[in-house]
Amino acid sequence: MDSVRSPEWPVAPLGGLAGNSAAARYGTSPGAGPTLGRTGQPPAAPPPPYRLPTGAGSGPPPAHRPPAAPPVPVKILVAGGFGVGKTTTVGAISEIAPLTTEAEMTSAGIGVDDPGSRSAKTTTTVAMDFGCVTIDRSLKLYLFGTPGQARFGFMWDDLARGALGALVVVDSARLDDCFPAIDFFERAGLPFVVGVNAFDGRLALELGEIRWALTIGDHVPLVQFDARDRLSVRDALLVVLDRALDRATRDRRA
Repeated sequence: MDSVRSPEWPVAPLGGLAGNSAAARYGTSPGAGPTLGRTGQPPAAPPPPYRLPTGAGSGPPPAHRPPAAPPVPVKILVAGGFGVGKTTTVGAISEIAPLTTEAEMTSAGIGVDDPGSRSAKTTTTVAMDFGCVTIDRSLKLYLFGTPGQARFGFMWDDLARGALGALVVVDSARLDDCFPAIDFFERAGLPFVVGVNAFDGRLALELGEIRWALTIGDHVPLVQFDARDRLSVRDALLVVLDRALDRATRDRRA
C-alpha cells in the first residue's frame, strides 16, 4: 500500500525526516519555536528598578518635638477641726481614688470627738487624707488632709513641710473648732484661706460675722463653698493657689 501524505505538508522522500520537521510543517526557520501567547507583540520588558522620588531622603530627618515638661507639683493642706468636711473636700476634687485613713469611732470617743448634732459621721481620720488634681499642663495640686483631733496635732508639722498654702475648712456652727488650725498657720507663716463649708447649703452666720468671730485680717480670704461639690471645691482651691502665688511673688521681689 502506498503511503498517505498530507496535502499541507511539503513533498519529502518517503521515510525522510524533512517531512516531519517543524520548518516543513509550520513554515518556520529551524531553531525558532512556535509563537505563544499574544501573537504579533514583542514580550513585555521587565519593570525598571525602584528609585526614590526626586528630593526624597535628601534632606535631614524631621525634627522631633521635645517631650513636654511634667507639671509643677504644689502641695496644699486641707485643715480644720474635727468633722468639718476635710475628707469630703479631698474626695470631691481628687482625680484619683483618695487615700484615706478612716477608722470607726468608738464609745471611747464620746465627749472627746464631737462632730456636732447635724452630722451623721461615724468614722474619723487617724493619719491623713491624700488626693491630687491637675490644674493644667503645667501645674498639679497634691492635697493633704490633716487629722482634726488635738491628739493628732504632732503630725501637723510633718504634713506642713513643703506646703505652699492651706485651706482651713470651717463649720459655721462650730467656729471654735477651727481656732487651732488658724493659729498654727499664722505662727508658721503659711498662706491660708478660710473656707466655710455650707452644710445643707446654708450657713449659721454671715461671712462678715464669721470673719469678726475668727479675728482674721482682711488679707486672709474668706470664702463659702460646699465640700461635696467638685466645682465649689475647685474654686476654693484656686483662691488658695492665688494666695500662695501672690506670697511667692512678693518674696521674690523682696
